[in-house]
Amino acid sequence: MRARDLAVEYELVSFDSDAMDAARLMAEHKLPGLLVLDERGEPKAILPASQMIKVLVPAYVIEDPTLAAVVDEKHADRLCHALAGRSVGDCLSSKAPPPPIADPDDTALEVAALMAQAHSPLVAVAEKAKAGPRSREQGGMRLVGVITASHLLHELLGASGAG
Repeated sequence: MRARDLAVEYELVSFDSDAMDAARLMAEHKLPGLLVLDERGEPKAILPASQMIKVLVPAYVIEDPTLAAVVDEKHADRLCHALAGRSVGDCLSSKAPPPPIADPDDTALEVAALMAQAHSPLVAVAEKAKAGPRSREQGGMRLVGVITASHLLHELLGASGAG
């Protein structure tokens, strides 16, 4: 099975997308993360759900998790207010690596290796767009879809007869 066969439509956001809307997308669809596209529609980052949660947790609690016990439920219920007025770009780690991108012709094993190497919950599948006949520039990328770790695992288990 090839990456193009495994790729599915997936929720996408841009750097300018509203952070609260992105968090709702993740929560409502139980997504492990979101693929972030640049202004040209090319994959540029992955916003993992764990990173979004990190944005919600006050820095002093991250530094000393024992302090979480002293935050009462009334204040804990207000954690989502940390997303108000923020964009997806604001929530991305400054050290966020580029997303793993598979070629549509890659095999399932190649996709699995890429996902494992990148420690990523998803892989973008994109093909290089053809540059125009008079253009010297590269044509960029065209997104085919996304492969999540759970979908890939499901397919690999099914192919092995273990599913």
